Amino acid sequence: MNHRPARRARRASASPLFTPHGSDRATRRAARRQLAEAVAKARTETTAHPADGAAPAEHGTPPPLYPPGGRPGRASARGNRLKLPAHRMTTAVAAGAYPFLAEGGLGAEGIYIGQDVHAQASFVFDPFALYGKVEGFTNPNILLAGVIGQGKSALAKSFALRSVAFGYRVYVPCDPKGEWTPAAQALGGTCVALGPGLPGRLNPLDAAPRPRSISEADWKGEIRKRRLLLLGSLARTVLGRDLMPMEHTALDVALDIVVTKAADTGRTPLLGDVAATLNNPAQLAEAAGMMSGQLGDAARDLAHAMRRLVHGDLAGMFDAPSTVRFDPSAPMLTIDLSRLGGSGDDTALVLAMTCASAWMESALSDPHGGRRWIVYDEAWRLMRHVGLLQRMQAQWKLSRGLGIANLMVIHRLSDLLTAGDAGSQGRALAEGLLADCSTRIIYRQETDQLHAAASLLGLTTVEMDAIAHLNRGRGLWKVAGRSFIVQHLLHAYELALFDTDARMH
Repeated sequence: MNHRPARRARRASASPLFTPHGSDRATRRAARRQLAEAVAKARTETTAHPADGAAPAEHGTPPPLYPPGGRPGRASARGNRLKLPAHRMTTAVAAGAYPFLAEGGLGAEGIYIGQDVHAQASFVFDPFALYGKVEGFTNPNILLAGVIGQGKSALAKSFALRSVAFGYRVYVPCDPKGEWTPAAQALGGTCVALGPGLPGRLNPLDAAPRPRSISEADWKGEIRKRRLLLLGSLARTVLGRDLMPMEHTALDVALDIVVTKAADTGRTPLLGDVAATLNNPAQLAEAAGMMSGQLGDAARDLAHAMRRLVHGDLAGMFDAPSTVRFDPSAPMLTIDLSRLGGSGDDTALVLAMTCASAWMESALSDPHGGRRWIVYDEAWRLMRHVGLLQRMQAQWKLSRGLGIANLMVIHRLSDLLTAGDAGSQGRALAEGLLADCSTRIIYRQETDQLHAAASLLGLTTVEMDAIAHLNRGRGLWKVAGRSFIVQHLLHAYELALFDTDARMH
């Protein structure tokens, strides 16, 4: 009995009437009665028929004012009982605010890469399986970027190694450090080592085998066009400029002379034959006829440029018939150019890669050759050479038709900007290669490189923060606009095979 009046007093002091705590019981009772009468009167007025002069009944619109007691129902917000309908959205919409929401990944069809960090699930990837199935995935080409020591080379090698089990073939036209040789040997592939003093020889003017669907005459024209493109690319690289019109004519005439003589003797034309013909003005003038003009004088610089391939620092590599035959059925083929990668001048390396790429085109041009990977390791060394970028761009554009996927490995995204000044041809070609890569894999980047990466790839602030703090072997995968953080996992055998830090131990 002693506690009940105290409880009533506490209730009265906390009542919605907000009466003073010291009011007596009669005053509080009268206030509650007045409130009840006011609420009843307000409800009666709002439910009554509108008076004369009000809006016509056909409008059927409720009065804009709520009763003094507030909006009735659960949405009145009285007593902290506000109930709003749940807001539902898909993960694709929510990813605009936070791109790393756990999702189902890219499906179960593909090559195992590792673990999706946010979904805690296996992550598999196959560009050929994704093509046509994922919106925005328009090509199978891949860009892989990361600072030294973060595991990007191990990812490229393991991905190539695992692809062989799915029936893929791997071609590495430029291995400037010789790191792909153990992988090729482990797969039973072929490795061609080129450099001064080595026995390996490649003749870039070798004719590719004719596909059955092309006639003999059409194939001869195709071979001639490829040889001209190769010679023009080599000449532009050595000269450091575009060819003049008369230089194009001289190269065209010299190639026809060399091919005719080689056919008469039953052998394959060589680069040395082209260099010798360009250095013979009388022979060029006789073959050109009425268009000769000063063809011999115009070809003087061109002759010296081609001479470097057979008598300069590349002598002994491309001036003789090929010592190996290209086997398109081999699981992996690498061109080891580590003997040329030690000097500060990359011209010799680029020339060798251009020749090696042309030599590999016999397999790349075969539409029935199956799915193939073309790996450009240390591609940052090639960005300053427009001729090679043009050949790479043609290969990027034809990737879907030829059934090939190009993998370009660089250190920083800003390496693409070294191709030339803004608006230059080299910069446009480099940015075009990036645009033609539907998959971008970014390993950790230094802090001063984040803005360049964000501007080139369109990264969000969350993604920028992620790539600045990625651990070894962990990368940001952007696949047709979708983002994943993937931890690359290596088998113990792969870890020993791909160890690039052996000399550091």
